[in-house]
Amino acid sequence: MPDSILTESKTISATPGFETVLRSRGLALTRREPRVLQINTGKLCNLTCVHCHVNAGPKRKEIMTRATVDRILDWLRETSIETVDLTGGTPEMIPDFRHFVREIRAMGKRVMDRCNLTILNEPGYEWVAGFHTEQKVEIVASMPCYSPENVNAQRGEGVFDSSIAALRTLNSLGYGTDPDLILNLVYNPNGAKLPPPQAELEADYKRELKTHFGIVFNHLYAITNMPIARFASYLRRAGEYGTYQRLLVESFNPASVEGLMCRDTISVDWRGAVYDCDFNQQIGLGLGGHDAPLQLWEVGLRSWNQIPIRTGPHCFGCTAGQGSSCGGATAE
Repeated sequence: MPDSILTESKTISATPGFETVLRSRGLALTRREPRVLQINTGKLCNLTCVHCHVNAGPKRKEIMTRATVDRILDWLRETSIETVDLTGGTPEMIPDFRHFVREIRAMGKRVMDRCNLTILNEPGYEWVAGFHTEQKVEIVASMPCYSPENVNAQRGEGVFDSSIAALRTLNSLGYGTDPDLILNLVYNPNGAKLPPPQAELEADYKRELKTHFGIVFNHLYAITNMPIARFASYLRRAGEYGTYQRLLVESFNPASVEGLMCRDTISVDWRGAVYDCDFNQQIGLGLGGHDAPLQLWEVGLRSWNQIPIRTGPHCFGCTAGQGSSCGGATAE
C-alpha cells in the first residue's frame, strides 16, 4: 500500500468524530424551520474545476428531468420556504431551467442561481444574462481570485477573461448597482488551505476589480473547499489529504455551528432525493434508506425538524476557521 494511502488511513482513524467534537463543546446540530430549498439540477457543466465537489463536467449526463422539476414545483407551492437556490453543474444547461425559474418567481419566492459566469459566453446561452435580469434572479458567481493566474489554475485556461467579460455584461444590465439585481461572488482557496477573513477579502476584491476592470458587485462569499470528490482526488495526488483534514479538525470553531446551512436548508438532487446539504448529497449521505431514498415530495415540513442531521468528517470543513456555508462565512 502506498505511503500516502497509509497516512490518509491513519489520519481518518485518528480524527475525532464530528458529533463527538460537538458534544465535547456542549453543542448540538439541530434543525430550524426550513428557509431555503437548494436544488442541484445535475452534474452537466461547461467547466471541469479542480475544487468541484460535484465532479461536474461537459460529459456528465445526470440532469433533472421535466417530470422531476414539476414535482418539486408542486411541493414548493404548498410551503412557506422563502428562497430557492439553484446549483449544479451549470443550472442553466438543463433544458427546463427557464420554466423552473419562471414558475418559482411566479410564487413570489426569491431565486438564487449558482452561475459560473462563463456560461454567459457559450454559444446557445446568449439568453442567460437577459433572462436573469428579467426574472430578477440573484446571481452567486464563482470567482476564485481577482488575478488571472489563480483563476485559470483552478478552473481552466481562459476562464478568467471569460468571467470578466460576463461580469461586465451583468454590470451593464444593472447587476451590482440595481437593488433588485444582486450579484455576489464566491471565493474558494486555490489549494489545501482555509479562506482568509471574508470581510478583508471582500474589500480587496472590490478594490481590485473596480480599479483594473471597472467591475462592481454586492458581496463576496468565502467558502472552504470540501475534502470530497474531485478536490479529495487532487489532495491525494498531492499527498496533502491527511494534512488538510487535520487542518480542518484543528481549526474547529464552535461559533460557526449556529449558521450552518444544514440547519435551515433542504438539499435536493437531480432525481428529487433529499439530503442535509449539497456536500452530503455528493457523497451519497442521504435521508431514508439506501434503496429507497427520501424524496422531496414525501417530506412533511411539520416533521422535518425531527429528522436527525447526518454528519461525517467532511463537516469539519464547514466549521473550520470563520466557518463556511453556501452564504459564505458563518462566524467572525
